[in-house]
Amino acid sequence: MEETLYSTRLEELFWGGLLLAITMAIHAVGMLFTVRWTDALKRRFPAPPGILIALGLVIFASWMILLVHVLEVAVWARFFVLVKAMPNTSTSYYYSLLQYTTVGSNYNLPLRWRLLEGMVAIAGLMTFAWSTGVLFTLGQDFQDQQLQAMARRRERRHRAQPTKPGKPGTS
Repeated sequence: MEETLYSTRLEELFWGGLLLAITMAIHAVGMLFTVRWTDALKRRFPAPPGILIALGLVIFASWMILLVHVLEVAVWARFFVLVKAMPNTSTSYYYSLLQYTTVGSNYNLPLRWRLLEGMVAIAGLMTFAWSTGVLFTLGQDFQDQQLQAMARRRERRHRAQPTKPGKPGTS
């Protein structure tokens, strides 16, 4: 079996760099809106929010992050269809999603676009790291609010307990 030689082309580097830049720009705007809308929803509800509302905000943010990633994958998939590297939109999206999540795929790009297989994964790794940071911040805020609420409830219960006369330390 004869192996075909591959050599990286400037065109491939250009398109990969451009797609990565577009992915990061989409992600920047998406994460900004995720944090902004989550903060706006927090202000709409009385402080401190109950556990269901607070958890709902974390879930809402997770859905927004998911939608941002779905859009980013669509950009890569559309490119692969436009350059005829994939036979159709469905296959291209499936391939792009698997590469973006670093799962890998049974499909391969044509030899002239081979470098982009790894660049999709790099874009996914970079944006997932960013998303993790945003979700960590929101999750930490959720946990802090809930721990503070539990401490307040515990303090109220402690103050509400009647003291028994005759015990040392009571008046």
